[in-house]
Amino acid sequence: MKKRKQEEQGSNKIRKMIKILPGVFVIGILVLWASDAYCARVKDIAGFGGVRENQLVGYGLVVGLNGTGDKKDMEFTILSMANMLERMGVTVRANDIEVENVAAVMVIATLPPFAKTGSNLDCTVSSIGDAESLEGGVLLLTPLVAVDGNVYAVAQGPVSVGGFSAGGGGGKIQKNFPTVGRVVGGALIEKEVDSNFNGKETLSLTLRHPDFTTVSRLEKLINRTLDDHAARTVDAATIEIAVPEKYSENIVALVSLLEGLDINPDMASKVVINERTGTVVIGEKVRISTLAISHGNLSIEIKETPSVSQPLPFSAGETVVVPETEISVKEERNPLFLVESGVSIGEVVRGLNALGVSPRDLIAIFQAIKAAGALQAELEII
Repeated sequence: MKKRKQEEQGSNKIRKMIKILPGVFVIGILVLWASDAYCARVKDIAGFGGVRENQLVGYGLVVGLNGTGDKKDMEFTILSMANMLERMGVTVRANDIEVENVAAVMVIATLPPFAKTGSNLDCTVSSIGDAESLEGGVLLLTPLVAVDGNVYAVAQGPVSVGGFSAGGGGGKIQKNFPTVGRVVGGALIEKEVDSNFNGKETLSLTLRHPDFTTVSRLEKLINRTLDDHAARTVDAATIEIAVPEKYSENIVALVSLLEGLDINPDMASKVVINERTGTVVIGEKVRISTLAISHGNLSIEIKETPSVSQPLPFSAGETVVVPETEISVKEERNPLFLVESGVSIGEVVRGLNALGVSPRDLIAIFQAIKAAGALQAELEII
Protein backbone atom coordinates (compact mmCIF):
# COMPACT_ATOMS: atom_id res chain seq x y z
CA MET A 1 0.00 0.00 0.00
CA LYS A 2 2.75 2.38 0.96
CA LYS A 3 4.64 1.65 -2.24
CA ARG A 4 1.49 2.14 -4.35
CA LYS A 5 0.85 5.55 -2.72
CA GLN A 6 4.42 6.63 -3.47
CA GLU A 7 4.01 5.58 -7.13
CA GLU A 8 0.70 7.48 -7.41
CA GLN A 9 2.26 10.60 -5.87
CA GLY A 10 5.18 10.35 -8.30
CA SER A 11 2.87 9.96 -11.31
CA ASN A 12 0.81 12.96 -10.15
CA LYS A 13 3.97 15.09 -9.95
CA ILE A 14 4.97 14.01 -13.46
CA ARG A 15 1.49 14.87 -14.81
CA LYS A 16 1.70 18.33 -13.19
CA MET A 17 5.14 18.89 -14.71
CA ILE A 18 3.83 17.87 -18.15
CA LYS A 19 1.01 20.38 -17.78
CA ILE A 20 3.42 23.11 -16.75
CA LEU A 21 6.16 22.41 -19.32
CA PRO A 22 4.20 23.48 -22.42
CA GLY A 23 3.42 26.80 -20.77
CA VAL A 24 7.07 27.26 -19.82
CA PHE A 25 8.09 26.35 -23.35
CA VAL A 26 5.67 28.87 -24.87
CA ILE A 27 6.79 31.58 -22.46
CA GLY A 28 10.42 30.83 -23.35
CA ILE A 29 9.60 31.21 -27.07
CA LEU A 30 7.80 34.49 -26.41
CA VAL A 31 10.76 35.82 -24.41
CA LEU A 32 13.19 34.86 -27.18
CA TRP A 33 10.92 36.40 -29.84
CA ALA A 34 10.52 39.59 -27.80
CA SER A 35 14.27 39.89 -27.28
CA ASP A 36 14.90 39.59 -31.03
CA ALA A 37 12.24 42.14 -32.06
CA TYR A 38 13.34 45.75 -31.82
CA CYS A 39 10.57 48.18 -30.89
CA ALA A 40 10.53 51.94 -30.45
CA ARG A 41 7.91 54.20 -28.96
CA VAL A 42 5.87 56.30 -31.36
CA LYS A 43 6.93 59.48 -29.52
CA ASP A 44 10.58 58.67 -30.33
CA ILE A 45 10.11 58.37 -34.09
CA ALA A 46 7.22 60.76 -34.83
CA GLY A 47 5.64 64.02 -33.73
CA PHE A 48 2.18 65.58 -33.83
CA GLY A 49 1.43 68.57 -36.02
CA GLY A 50 1.20 71.84 -34.11
CA VAL A 51 3.39 70.57 -31.27
CA ARG A 52 6.67 72.33 -32.02
CA GLU A 53 9.25 74.70 -30.64
CA ASN A 54 9.79 78.28 -31.84
CA GLN A 55 13.12 80.09 -32.10
CA LEU A 56 13.55 83.51 -30.50
CA VAL A 57 16.34 86.04 -31.07
CA GLY A 58 17.25 89.48 -29.83
CA TYR A 59 20.00 92.10 -29.75
CA GLY A 60 21.26 93.41 -26.42
CA LEU A 61 24.12 94.73 -24.34
CA VAL A 62 26.19 93.05 -21.64
CA VAL A 63 27.61 95.50 -19.08
CA GLY A 64 29.96 95.21 -16.11
CA LEU A 65 32.89 93.66 -17.94
CA ASN A 66 36.36 94.20 -16.52
CA GLY A 67 37.86 95.89 -19.57
CA THR A 68 37.15 92.87 -21.79
CA GLY A 69 34.26 94.42 -23.74
CA ASP A 70 34.10 95.85 -27.26
CA LYS A 71 36.77 98.34 -28.23
CA LYS A 72 36.18 101.84 -29.59
CA ASP A 73 36.26 100.60 -33.20
CA MET A 74 32.88 98.87 -32.68
CA GLU A 75 30.61 101.76 -33.69
CA PHE A 76 27.34 99.82 -33.34
CA THR A 77 28.12 99.12 -29.66
CA ILE A 78 28.73 102.83 -28.99
CA LEU A 79 25.54 103.83 -30.85
CA SER A 80 23.53 101.23 -28.94
CA MET A 81 24.81 102.61 -25.64
CA ALA A 82 23.95 106.18 -26.68
CA ASN A 83 20.41 105.17 -27.71
CA MET A 84 19.87 103.22 -24.48
CA LEU A 85 21.00 106.14 -22.32
CA GLU A 86 18.82 108.54 -24.30
CA ARG A 87 15.73 106.37 -23.68
CA MET A 88 16.55 106.55 -19.98
CA GLY A 89 16.71 110.35 -20.06
CA VAL A 90 20.48 110.75 -20.33
CA THR A 91 21.64 112.66 -23.40
CA VAL A 92 25.18 111.87 -24.46
CA ARG A 93 27.05 112.08 -27.74
CA ALA A 94 28.35 108.88 -29.25
CA ASN A 95 31.79 110.44 -29.76
CA ASP A 96 32.12 110.99 -26.01
CA ILE A 97 31.67 107.29 -25.12
CA GLU A 98 34.97 105.48 -24.58
CA VAL A 99 34.32 102.49 -22.35
CA GLU A 100 35.47 98.89 -22.62
CA ASN A 101 33.15 97.30 -20.09
CA VAL A 102 30.21 96.87 -22.52
CA ALA A 103 29.74 94.26 -25.26
CA ALA A 104 27.10 93.97 -27.97
CA VAL A 105 25.57 90.49 -28.02
CA MET A 106 22.96 88.39 -29.75
CA VAL A 107 20.57 86.53 -27.46
CA ILE A 108 18.79 83.35 -28.54
CA ALA A 109 16.23 81.15 -26.80
CA THR A 110 13.81 78.34 -27.66
CA LEU A 111 10.12 78.74 -26.86
CA PRO A 112 8.71 75.27 -26.08
CA PRO A 113 5.20 74.25 -27.14
CA PHE A 114 2.35 75.23 -24.81
CA ALA A 115 4.63 77.58 -22.84
CA LYS A 116 2.61 79.88 -20.56
CA THR A 117 3.05 83.55 -19.73
CA GLY A 118 5.31 84.07 -16.75
CA SER A 119 7.40 80.94 -17.31
CA ASN A 120 11.18 81.17 -17.48
CA LEU A 121 13.55 80.05 -20.23
CA ASP A 122 17.29 79.67 -20.49
CA CYS A 123 18.95 81.78 -23.15
CA THR A 124 22.36 81.88 -24.81
CA VAL A 125 24.38 85.10 -25.15
CA SER A 126 27.03 85.45 -27.89
CA SER A 127 29.33 88.39 -28.57
CA ILE A 128 29.13 89.95 -32.06
CA GLY A 129 31.95 92.48 -31.57
CA ASP A 130 35.58 92.18 -30.58
CA ALA A 131 35.00 91.58 -26.86
CA GLU A 132 37.59 89.32 -25.25
CA SER A 133 35.30 87.81 -22.61
CA LEU A 134 31.77 88.08 -21.19
CA GLU A 135 32.86 86.80 -17.78
CA GLY A 136 31.23 88.68 -14.92
CA GLY A 137 28.86 90.60 -17.22
CA VAL A 138 25.13 91.28 -16.85
CA LEU A 139 22.69 91.20 -19.76
CA LEU A 140 20.38 94.22 -19.87
CA LEU A 141 16.68 93.93 -20.72
CA THR A 142 16.51 92.44 -24.23
CA PRO A 143 13.29 91.75 -26.20
CA LEU A 144 13.24 88.36 -27.93
CA VAL A 145 11.24 88.14 -31.14
CA ALA A 146 10.08 85.22 -33.31
CA VAL A 147 10.04 84.97 -37.08
CA ASP A 148 6.69 86.82 -37.18
CA GLY A 149 8.31 89.88 -35.59
CA ASN A 150 6.33 89.71 -32.33
CA VAL A 151 7.99 89.85 -28.91
CA TYR A 152 7.37 86.61 -26.99
CA ALA A 153 9.91 86.96 -24.18
CA VAL A 154 12.36 89.39 -22.57
CA ALA A 155 15.77 88.40 -21.23
CA GLN A 156 17.90 89.89 -18.47
CA GLY A 157 20.33 88.64 -15.86
CA PRO A 158 23.93 87.69 -15.05
CA VAL A 159 25.87 85.84 -17.74
CA SER A 160 27.46 82.51 -16.82
CA VAL A 161 30.56 81.72 -18.91
CA GLY A 162 31.97 78.18 -18.94
CA GLY A 163 35.53 79.28 -19.65
CA PHE A 164 38.16 81.91 -19.08
CA SER A 165 40.86 83.84 -20.87
CA ALA A 166 43.98 85.35 -19.31
CA GLY A 167 47.29 86.60 -20.57
CA GLY A 168 49.70 89.44 -20.87
CA GLY A 169 52.83 90.47 -22.67
CA GLY A 170 53.68 87.66 -25.04
CA GLY A 171 51.54 84.88 -23.57
CA LYS A 172 47.85 83.98 -23.35
CA ILE A 173 45.83 81.06 -22.06
CA GLN A 174 42.20 80.30 -22.83
CA LYS A 175 39.76 77.56 -21.87
CA ASN A 176 36.57 76.98 -23.88
CA PHE A 177 34.94 80.09 -25.36
CA PRO A 178 34.53 83.01 -22.95
CA THR A 179 32.67 85.08 -25.56
CA VAL A 180 29.61 82.81 -25.27
CA GLY A 181 27.58 82.41 -22.10
CA ARG A 182 24.23 81.38 -20.65
CA VAL A 183 21.61 83.27 -18.67
CA VAL A 184 19.91 80.51 -16.71
CA GLY A 185 16.20 81.21 -16.37
CA GLY A 186 16.85 84.73 -17.58
CA ALA A 187 14.14 84.90 -20.26
CA LEU A 188 10.59 85.61 -19.11
CA ILE A 189 7.71 84.64 -21.42
CA GLU A 190 5.45 87.61 -22.15
CA LYS A 191 3.20 86.15 -24.88
CA GLU A 192 1.83 82.68 -25.56
CA VAL A 193 1.57 80.95 -28.93
CA ASP A 194 -2.09 80.49 -29.85
CA SER A 195 -3.04 76.80 -29.82
CA ASN A 196 -6.54 75.31 -29.78
CA PHE A 197 -5.35 71.78 -29.18
CA ASN A 198 -8.47 70.33 -27.55
CA GLY A 199 -10.67 71.74 -30.32
CA LYS A 200 -9.03 69.70 -33.07
CA GLU A 201 -11.11 67.19 -35.05
CA THR A 202 -8.09 65.57 -36.72
CA LEU A 203 -4.48 65.00 -35.68
CA SER A 204 -1.49 64.85 -37.99
CA LEU A 205 1.28 62.42 -37.02
CA THR A 206 4.57 62.91 -38.91
CA LEU A 207 7.54 60.52 -38.98
CA ARG A 208 10.93 62.15 -38.41
CA HIS A 209 12.43 59.79 -41.02
CA PRO A 210 9.92 59.12 -43.82
CA ASP A 211 9.48 55.46 -44.72
CA PHE A 212 6.55 53.78 -46.51
CA THR A 213 6.86 50.51 -44.58
CA THR A 214 7.03 52.16 -41.18
CA VAL A 215 4.13 54.51 -41.86
CA SER A 216 1.99 51.58 -43.06
CA ARG A 217 2.78 49.58 -39.91
CA LEU A 218 1.97 52.60 -37.76
CA GLU A 219 -1.39 53.12 -39.48
CA LYS A 220 -2.42 49.51 -38.82
CA LEU A 221 -1.23 49.73 -35.21
CA ILE A 222 -3.26 52.89 -34.52
CA ASN A 223 -6.41 51.42 -36.10
CA ARG A 224 -6.05 48.26 -33.99
CA THR A 225 -5.53 50.32 -30.84
CA LEU A 226 -8.50 52.60 -31.42
CA ASP A 227 -10.64 49.74 -32.78
CA ASP A 228 -11.65 52.01 -35.62
CA HIS A 229 -10.54 53.16 -39.08
CA ALA A 230 -9.52 56.51 -37.71
CA ALA A 231 -5.97 56.54 -39.15
CA ARG A 232 -5.20 57.15 -42.82
CA THR A 233 -1.78 57.42 -44.46
CA VAL A 234 -1.21 60.54 -46.56
CA ASP A 235 2.36 59.89 -47.71
CA ALA A 236 5.56 58.22 -46.52
CA ALA A 237 5.77 60.51 -43.50
CA THR A 238 2.24 61.60 -42.54
CA ILE A 239 -0.77 59.91 -40.97
CA GLU A 240 -4.06 61.73 -40.46
CA ILE A 241 -6.06 60.57 -37.43
CA ALA A 242 -9.74 61.42 -37.01
CA VAL A 243 -10.35 62.06 -33.32
CA PRO A 244 -12.81 59.45 -31.95
CA GLU A 245 -15.92 60.83 -30.29
CA LYS A 246 -14.91 59.60 -26.83
CA TYR A 247 -11.70 61.66 -27.05
CA SER A 248 -13.25 64.81 -28.53
CA GLU A 249 -13.02 66.66 -25.19
CA ASN A 250 -9.77 65.07 -24.06
CA ILE A 251 -7.31 64.95 -26.94
CA VAL A 252 -4.39 64.94 -24.49
CA ALA A 253 -5.40 61.43 -23.37
CA LEU A 254 -5.52 60.31 -27.02
CA VAL A 255 -2.07 61.73 -27.75
CA SER A 256 -0.67 60.11 -24.61
CA LEU A 257 -2.12 56.75 -25.69
CA LEU A 258 -0.69 56.97 -29.18
CA GLU A 259 2.74 58.18 -28.05
CA GLY A 260 3.16 55.16 -25.79
CA LEU A 261 2.58 52.59 -28.53
CA ASP A 262 5.51 50.34 -29.47
CA ILE A 263 6.34 49.80 -33.13
CA ASN A 264 9.11 48.07 -35.04
CA PRO A 265 10.40 50.75 -37.46
CA ASP A 266 11.86 49.67 -40.78
CA MET A 267 15.19 51.00 -41.96
CA ALA A 268 16.89 51.36 -45.32
CA SER A 269 20.07 49.46 -46.15
CA LYS A 270 22.86 51.99 -45.90
CA VAL A 271 26.60 52.22 -45.33
CA VAL A 272 27.80 55.61 -44.08
CA ILE A 273 31.48 56.51 -44.44
CA ASN A 274 33.32 59.49 -42.99
CA GLU A 275 36.68 59.67 -44.74
CA ARG A 276 37.95 62.50 -42.53
CA THR A 277 37.74 60.46 -39.33
CA GLY A 278 37.88 56.94 -40.76
CA THR A 279 34.44 56.09 -39.37
CA VAL A 280 32.31 53.38 -41.00
CA VAL A 281 28.70 52.73 -39.91
CA ILE A 282 26.92 49.73 -41.46
CA GLY A 283 23.16 49.19 -41.25
CA GLU A 284 21.67 45.91 -40.08
CA LYS A 285 19.99 45.05 -43.39
CA VAL A 286 23.05 45.55 -45.61
CA ARG A 287 23.64 42.54 -47.88
CA ILE A 288 26.47 41.72 -50.29
CA SER A 289 26.33 39.58 -53.43
CA THR A 290 28.78 36.75 -53.99
CA LEU A 291 32.29 38.05 -54.57
CA ALA A 292 35.91 37.45 -53.60
CA ILE A 293 37.96 40.05 -51.73
CA SER A 294 41.71 40.30 -51.39
CA HIS A 295 43.37 43.23 -49.70
CA GLY A 296 47.10 43.79 -49.38
CA ASN A 297 49.62 46.60 -49.05
CA LEU A 298 52.73 47.28 -51.07
CA SER A 299 55.50 49.09 -49.17
CA ILE A 300 58.80 50.34 -50.63
CA GLU A 301 61.55 51.28 -48.21
CA ILE A 302 64.62 53.25 -49.29
CA LYS A 303 67.61 53.63 -46.94
CA GLU A 304 70.69 55.72 -47.54
CA THR A 305 73.84 55.09 -45.49
CA PRO A 306 76.72 57.59 -45.85
CA SER A 307 80.14 55.97 -46.51
CA VAL A 308 83.40 57.93 -46.19
CA SER A 309 86.03 57.28 -48.87
CA GLN A 310 89.55 58.35 -47.88
CA PRO A 311 92.57 58.54 -50.29
CA LEU A 312 95.85 56.72 -49.69
CA PRO A 313 98.52 58.45 -47.57
CA PHE A 314 100.60 61.08 -49.40
CA SER A 315 98.28 60.87 -52.44
CA ALA A 316 96.69 63.84 -54.13
CA GLY A 317 93.15 62.54 -53.60
CA GLU A 318 90.40 64.06 -51.44
CA THR A 319 88.15 62.59 -48.78
CA VAL A 320 84.58 62.25 -50.08
CA VAL A 321 81.27 60.96 -48.69
CA VAL A 322 79.66 58.32 -50.90
CA PRO A 323 76.02 57.42 -50.10
CA GLU A 324 75.11 53.74 -50.20
CA THR A 325 71.46 53.19 -51.18
CA GLU A 326 69.49 50.12 -50.13
CA ILE A 327 66.02 49.52 -51.58
CA SER A 328 63.61 46.88 -50.26
CA VAL A 329 60.13 46.05 -51.58
CA LYS A 330 57.63 44.33 -49.31
CA GLU A 331 54.18 43.17 -50.40
CA GLU A 332 51.69 41.54 -48.09
CA ARG A 333 50.21 38.32 -49.37
CA ASN A 334 46.64 38.04 -48.19
CA PRO A 335 44.44 35.19 -49.38
CA LEU A 336 41.18 35.73 -51.24
CA PHE A 337 38.16 35.93 -48.95
CA LEU A 338 34.93 34.57 -50.44
CA VAL A 339 31.71 36.36 -49.50
CA GLU A 340 28.57 34.34 -50.22
CA SER A 341 25.47 36.03 -51.61
CA GLY A 342 23.00 37.41 -49.05
CA VAL A 343 25.21 37.01 -45.98
CA SER A 344 24.44 39.14 -42.94
CA ILE A 345 26.47 42.15 -41.94
CA GLY A 346 27.87 40.23 -38.95
CA GLU A 347 29.41 37.63 -41.23
CA VAL A 348 30.83 40.31 -43.52
CA VAL A 349 32.46 42.11 -40.60
CA ARG A 350 33.93 38.87 -39.25
CA GLY A 351 35.35 38.07 -42.65
CA LEU A 352 36.89 41.51 -43.13
CA ASN A 353 38.35 41.38 -39.63
CA ALA A 354 39.96 38.08 -40.60
CA LEU A 355 41.80 39.98 -43.34
CA GLY A 356 43.14 42.34 -40.68
CA VAL A 357 41.85 45.50 -42.35
CA SER A 358 41.87 48.88 -40.64
CA PRO A 359 38.95 51.35 -40.75
CA ARG A 360 40.70 53.26 -43.54
CA ASP A 361 41.11 50.05 -45.52
CA LEU A 362 37.47 49.19 -44.83
CA ILE A 363 36.42 52.43 -46.53
CA ALA A 364 38.38 51.54 -49.68
CA ILE A 365 36.97 47.99 -49.67
CA PHE A 366 33.34 49.14 -49.44
CA GLN A 367 33.90 51.67 -52.20
CA ALA A 368 35.33 48.91 -54.39
CA ILE A 369 32.41 46.56 -53.56
CA LYS A 370 29.94 49.31 -54.49
CA ALA A 371 31.80 49.95 -57.75
CA ALA A 372 31.59 46.22 -58.53
CA GLY A 373 27.79 46.35 -58.05
CA ALA A 374 27.86 43.78 -55.25
CA LEU A 375 26.78 46.06 -52.38
CA GLN A 376 23.00 45.85 -52.03
CA ALA A 377 22.78 49.09 -50.06
CA GLU A 378 23.20 52.81 -50.38
CA LEU A 379 26.76 54.04 -49.88
CA GLU A 380 26.80 57.53 -48.34
CA ILE A 381 30.07 59.43 -47.91
CA ILE A 382 29.96 62.37 -45.52
